[in-house]
Amino acid sequence: MKSAFRKISRVRSITGGTRWYLTEDCLLAAKRTLYVVEYRRFYLRDLESIVVWPNRLWLWRLLTPAVVFALVGVSFWQWVDSTVGAIFLILALAWVALELALGPTARSLVRTTGASVDLRLVKRSRRARKVMAHIDAAVRSARGSIGQATTPATISPPEPALQTRSEAAAAASIAAATPTNAT
Repeated sequence: MKSAFRKISRVRSITGGTRWYLTEDCLLAAKRTLYVVEYRRFYLRDLESIVVWPNRLWLWRLLTPAVVFALVGVSFWQWVDSTVGAIFLILALAWVALELALGPTARSLVRTTGASVDLRLVKRSRRARKVMAHIDAAVRSARGSIGQATTPATISPPEPALQTRSEAAAAASIAAATPTNAT
């Protein structure tokens, strides 16, 4: 049996991560922290916006390990062995090249009618366009099917209401018992 949930994104972290699933009517976030899984369901008809932007702290992620590797490489080069120092300097350059190739990390905000949730949808901002295209297509199809379901297929004239004798008597007794504001 095939599941109706399609995994569209996964964001890993040291303590767990978040997996995003998509169905015909909802977007599901399964946030795992150690051994606890917290599920958040966002119905596509209630989505107002999903905003993804590059994280400003990405530069710290790029520079901090590169500077540490470079300092260790220079100190090894100077005091121990130039081969070991060269290896650490190459690691620093490789780190910078890898981070530049992967692009900036991303933050995201999901807004629905009742809530605003800060969960990471994607790890890198360059992948956001692809994930957002999947979500956009699902939202369009969900809202399109809702709009078609609410429009009536045929319009028929209203049928006249027929009252039975007991209903008419009950209505007359209720009208007689209700006080009116007569001036």
